[in-house]
Amino acid sequence: MLQNNIELDLKTRLIESGLTQTEIAERVGVTLAYVNRITKGREQIVNKTFVKMMDELGYDVELTYKKKAVD
Repeated sequence: MLQNNIELDLKTRLIESGLTQTEIAERVGVTLAYVNRITKGREQIVNKTFVKMMDELGYDVELTYKKKAVD
C-alpha cells in the first residue's frame, strides 16, 4: 500500500517554496495541465503494479522527501 498523499505533498511543497504550478511546470519542462493533474490526483506518479508487487511481498511503499542542503 502507498502510504503517502503525493498530491497533498506536492501542493504543500509548492506553497512552502512560493512557486506556482505554472512556474514549476516551466522549470521541469512539463505542461501546466500535467502538473494540475498530479495535484488533483488524476495522474499516477507511482506505478500501481510496483505497489501491488511490494504489497504482495509484505511491504508498504512510503516516499520520503529531504530538503537539499544549500551550499
